[in-house]
Parts: sequence; C-alpha cells; structure tokens
Amino acid sequence: MCARLTFWLAITLVSLAYTQLSAAAQTKLEVTYAATLLGLPIGEISWTVDVLGNRFKANAHGAISGLLRIFSDGHGDVSARGALADGKPVPTDFTLNLVAGKWSDNVRIVFSDDKAQEYVATAAPKPNPEQVPLTDADRKGVLDPMTAMLIPARGGTNVSQACERNIPMFDGHARYNLRLAFKRFQEVKTNGGYQGPAVVCGVSFIPIAGHDPKRYLVTYLAAHRDIEVWLVPLAGSRLLVPYRAAMPTPVGQGVLEATSFVVHPLK
Repeated sequence: MCARLTFWLAITLVSLAYTQLSAAAQTKLEVTYAATLLGLPIGEISWTVDVLGNRFKANAHGAISGLLRIFSDGHGDVSARGALADGKPVPTDFTLNLVAGKWSDNVRIVFSDDKAQEYVATAAPKPNPEQVPLTDADRKGVLDPMTAMLIPARGGTNVSQACERNIPMFDGHARYNLRLAFKRFQEVKTNGGYQGPAVVCGVSFIPIAGHDPKRYLVTYLAAHRDIEVWLVPLAGSRLLVPYRAAMPTPVGQGVLEATSFVVHPLK
C-alpha cells in the first residue's frame, strides 16, 4: 500500500494535463520529470501523451535512481487509453506494473457503462478487519489515476478556476479523491521551454474506500494540506501541463520538476 500510494501520488501530481482539444487535434507530448527528496535525486519519470482526433493514449515510466537504489531497484510502467467526449476524457482501459525488490503490483482496469472493473494479478493481501470495504458503488463514476489527470481548463489556462475541481480516482485497490484548490500564481522559467505564470494548486488527499484508516501513510497524507502542483499552459491549446509538484513525506519534502517537455504536432 505505501509504495503503491506514494507512486500514485507522484504520477498523479505529474500527470495533470490536456483536454478540451478540438476533434481534429493531433498532438504528441513528451515530458521528463526529475524526483528529489530533501534536495537529493531519487528518480525520474518520463511521460508521453498522444492525442489523435477524439482518442488519447498515455504512457508513463518511472525508475528509482541515486542513493535509493542502494535499498531498492524500483521501477514502474503505467498506461491508459480512451476517448475525448465533449472535451472530457472517457477511459476504456488502464494498466499498471510496479516492481520494488520482491514486491510487485500488476493491475488492469476495464471501463464499461461508467463503471470500473479491476483485474489484480498480485496475491490478495491478508484480510484486514480495519479496511474500509470497497463496493460496486465505489467503482462507478470514477477515473483511473492517469486518465483522471487529463483536466479541461476552466475559464482559461492562467486563471484561478484552473485549480478548482474534485477528482474521483480508483487505482484498482482503493478509491480516493484529490481535491484541488487555487493557492497563488508563480512566475517560472524553463530552459528552452515555457516562461511565464504558473497556476499553483493545493492538493488534498481524501480516502474513500479500500484503505485502512489507521494506516500511517493514509492518515499522514489525509492530514496534510501543503501538497502543491504548479500548472503551466501548453501553447496552442486549452491545456495545463505540470511544471512542478511538491509533497511532504515522513522523511522530508519530495519534489517532482520538469527537466524537459516537448510538443510535437502529429501528421
């Protein structure tokens, strides 16, 4: 749970981007993010998004680096596919494969009629009487963590409304919400990339079901209100792309920051 939840918060915070594309949009986005803990490098995430007409597909790969490799050689791959309907993403399927030492997690989620059905390849954990039950109702009206972050801009890409939203998420194990709220504007400058204002959103983690409410990481994240993601506009579209994300951890501040991002028009 801890490794999966930490990974998903990272993917969640770096995945905030593209929707409200026109039906004729054909775009490829390539982003690389560096992860640091207490200022020390701990990993890298690469993310690609392809939008072809009213369809999308997204893939992310992350790997541990730096001093953390002494303790674990972790890596993960995530992908999602779906449609864009009236500017909103509608997922069809999602896959996740995570490995960290002897621990692994393999999940596939298939969506049909606004309901998610998960297929988990890893062995079921021992029954936990403290765990909040996950019901069929928790699987309705939800998005997988990658598709959930394909966010349509509200009122423009550089206004406070870009942050105001509640994201219902289901990762195959647990159901939770991420509530975004406007905090401030911040000027940013990227080598060879975007220069200008970023919309800084505060992020609240709200567990719903499938979790142990007494588990330390769950209570720790739910209690904190200082998780942030910085969003910048993607030129030529009504899209928001993450520039920087920061979140507290039990051992110090974790940061994900774009080291490169490139947009290619697809022919």
